[in-house]
Amino acid sequence: MSIKYTKWDGVNAPAGLMLSDHDFNQFRHWIFDISGISMGPSKKALVAGRLARRVQHHGLRSFHAYFEHLHRDAAEHQIAIDLLTTNETHFFREPRHFELLRDVVLPAHTGPHPLRIWSAASSTGQEAYSIAMLLSHVLGQEAWEVLGSDLSTRVLDQACSALYDMSMAREIPDVFLRNFCLKGVGSQAGRFLISPEVTARVRFAQVNLNQELPNVGDFDVIFLRNVLIYFNEDTKRGVIDRLQKKLRPGGWFFVGHSESLNGVHPALESHGYSVYRKRVSSTASRA
Repeated sequence: MSIKYTKWDGVNAPAGLMLSDHDFNQFRHWIFDISGISMGPSKKALVAGRLARRVQHHGLRSFHAYFEHLHRDAAEHQIAIDLLTTNETHFFREPRHFELLRDVVLPAHTGPHPLRIWSAASSTGQEAYSIAMLLSHVLGQEAWEVLGSDLSTRVLDQACSALYDMSMAREIPDVFLRNFCLKGVGSQAGRFLISPEVTARVRFAQVNLNQELPNVGDFDVIFLRNVLIYFNEDTKRGVIDRLQKKLRPGGWFFVGHSESLNGVHPALESHGYSVYRKRVSSTASRA
């Protein structure tokens, strides 16, 4: 007996609930206007799969009805943003960046101000806490702080909890795991907590990088990794221009290993392996 297959129109979308091209384009334009994230035609199944349960939750008959509903409901508006923004992250992702931070950036830091590092797309917090564990290990009680930001309130809530599944512990070097993580027991078995020693130096805030940035101060290092690949060129240039204004002269800018800022902004010069530094003498960068 032969087995027949057919294509899916959505991931886990219930039978009869179809995302039309028109409705998909509405969601595409909406999320682009908010976040700058560009969703090509290949993301149609992803959009259908992630929003289908919300359509059902509200007892609606179509994605079009849900699109209209989220514009009337501020809470649902944020839920839809949370669902459609990509939030994959890991502890100590791209280790060479952390080696450069440890061996070059931290030893060279001088000045009267505390060392400040911004994880500008922090998702559920692993990057921000990885940075903070390294700073705790190297700088100890010296003055430093880490800001983590994201557009999604859902992932920020997870980040603020500082609580993670034990399966993620394998991503953390043993010395940091022993010194800065607490193993859950009893009802918390199978999870671990980032220690208060680290979390006390980290704060999280909702920031939309596609809009005028809030007054978060200036930074010595900015991490914006594995985000630019979701932006078109105009959006990328706008985001980088806004962020580099928050970077002190001589400050460091890290992007993902598959990303590049070459030719994006004159104030940033390459230092190899997706690492850039703000020119000390640049006046255009502070405009």
